[in-house]
Order: sequence, then structure tokens, then C-alpha cells
Amino acid sequence: MSSLFSTVPRTKKGYERDEVDDFFDEARALYEGRENRTLTSGEIQTATFELVRGGYSTHEVDAALDRLESAFIARQRAAYVSVHGQQAWMDALAGRARTLYDRLGRPDGKRFIPADRGEPAYDMDDVDDLCDRLVDYFDRQVPLTAAEVRDTVFRRRKGPKGYAEGPVDAFCSRAVEVLLGVE
Repeated sequence: MSSLFSTVPRTKKGYERDEVDDFFDEARALYEGRENRTLTSGEIQTATFELVRGGYSTHEVDAALDRLESAFIARQRAAYVSVHGQQAWMDALAGRARTLYDRLGRPDGKRFIPADRGEPAYDMDDVDDLCDRLVDYFDRQVPLTAAEVRDTVFRRRKGPKGYAEGPVDAFCSRAVEVLLGVE
């Protein structure tokens, strides 16, 4: 059987092949309607695979996960619009976007909780810059894509000099979901 992904050399680490294959097999079954549930954006975004020598290329698998998430959201949008109409979809999306506004309205350095002492964290300025870009997108229609949010890399900090990673990651996941809903 040929694989969807190339493998890295045995001297390098990539994603464990069976885990990736199982995840994408299940995703295909869900997409094709062979199972009675859907795959959520959050499930796709939080999919993790063990790193092993000679595994699948992490870059290729991560790119496929991004495409998979886009496909599921596009399908969700089409199904919702066919029943409720385009305006209802946009209204529902606006409701999800409003959940981001509480943090976006906070001042720089106060948008998320600081990390505990010694804990890894994201640079506050980097995170605040992304939040400013989201404000520009929502308030001034300055272009921003889900891919740009996904590809944002925050510098690392330790402890209270940075934002705790969990809340920032959850916020970014929601932002990606909202942006994909309008793309």
C-alpha cells in the first residue's frame, strides 16, 4: 500500500506512521459519512502523533491536517447554509467571533494570564501583535487568513514574562475556526 506521506530518513524523527494512518483513515470515514458523527476543528487541531525515527514527514502531515480542517469546515458551512441560509451562517459565525472580542479589547500585556514561574510561555508582544492583527481584520477588514494565524510563531519566554500557552492556543484555535468559516 502506498502512503499519502513521505517518510524521513531513519536518522531523523517524524510522526509515527500507524498513528497517522489510523487518524486519516478515520477522518476519511467520517468525511464520507460512513460513521455517524463529524470531526471537529478542535479535534483536528489537537491531533498529536508520537515522534519516531523514520516516521512520516511532520511538515507534510501538518499541511494535510490544515487541509482536512478546511474541508470539514467547508462541509459544515455548506450543510448549514443549505438548511438555514447564508445570513444565518454569517450570524452564527459572528457569534463565535464575538467570543474573541473580550480578549481583543484588553490592553497589551493583559490579554491572557501570565505563565507560572518557570513555565514555558509565549512572548506577550508577539501574542499582542497577532491580537492587533485580528482587531484590524474584524474592525477594519484588513486581510488576514487562517493560514497566517496557524503559521504564527511566538517567541518563547519563561514564567510571568510571557502568556500561559494553553489559553493562547485555545484562542488561536477559535480564531482559525472563525477565519476558515468565512474563507
